[in-house]
Amino acid sequence: MKTITKSLVNPISLTLLIILLSIFIGLFFLDLFNIIILIPLIILSFLIASSINIANQWEKAIVLRMGKYNGLKGPGIFFIIPIIDNIHIYIDQRVRVTDFKAEQTLTKDTVPVNVDAIVYWTVWDAEKAALEVQEYEKAISYIAQTGLRGIIGKHDLSDILQDRDKIAEDLQKILDNNTNPWGITCQTVGIKDIVIPQILADAMSKEAQAERERRARVILGTAETEIAEKFSKASEQYINNPVALHLRGMNMLFEGLKDKGSMVIVPSSALDSMNLGAMGGLISLAKSNEK
Repeated sequence: MKTITKSLVNPISLTLLIILLSIFIGLFFLDLFNIIILIPLIILSFLIASSINIANQWEKAIVLRMGKYNGLKGPGIFFIIPIIDNIHIYIDQRVRVTDFKAEQTLTKDTVPVNVDAIVYWTVWDAEKAALEVQEYEKAISYIAQTGLRGIIGKHDLSDILQDRDKIAEDLQKILDNNTNPWGITCQTVGIKDIVIPQILADAMSKEAQAERERRARVILGTAETEIAEKFSKASEQYINNPVALHLRGMNMLFEGLKDKGSMVIVPSSALDSMNLGAMGGLISLAKSNEK
């Protein structure tokens, strides 16, 4: 909040005061009037200068007349009646941001957490903000902290970590319900960071790693099951078709001997049943002829 001291230093009133004082003092030295007239003229100069005030584009001035609310002034240049009127505060109507946090707050499952959050808010009714609450910036900060602690206490740690947007939405509703009567609206609430104890973080990391390993083993077991089913179906095709089994064996041996320097171990039963020995000799002879 900005106080009345701002109205005493605006360039227009200061310039006008200097001009009036220069004129009256100059006339005094020219002996056009005496000191008795000069003093009231100096006082009048200060009063005229203090009646001129300036509010920035984003501000509204709260004017009180004899202690009672008289109206809003600004933005731009405006005039007041000296002594009778008083500028209480200048209300900034831009979007502003407030940081707040909840430290060592227990969740529903009794886990202490530190939560940092941020709220963007703006004053849409300057009259209510000035007359309904004394220090609305502090009030917003305190309400936000209290609301955040209450929401944390109603949720488990897993819900807080996974549903940040839902928590921010609930907190925004709490803030709006409290600040709307003051002419203030909270536009956005965001959860910046959630800090949990290091011991708990390590335990959660181990739990996540164990869960990943379990899933990997399940996937591997599922793959083995599918492979076994495929081999079972393939055996049904080969059991009554020895020619196909023979051709498959020859193909496997050929693929294994294609790479230079490779060694393939073939069971003796396969050599006898599929005549793979003769076939392997022919392949070796063909390679030696190529060399």
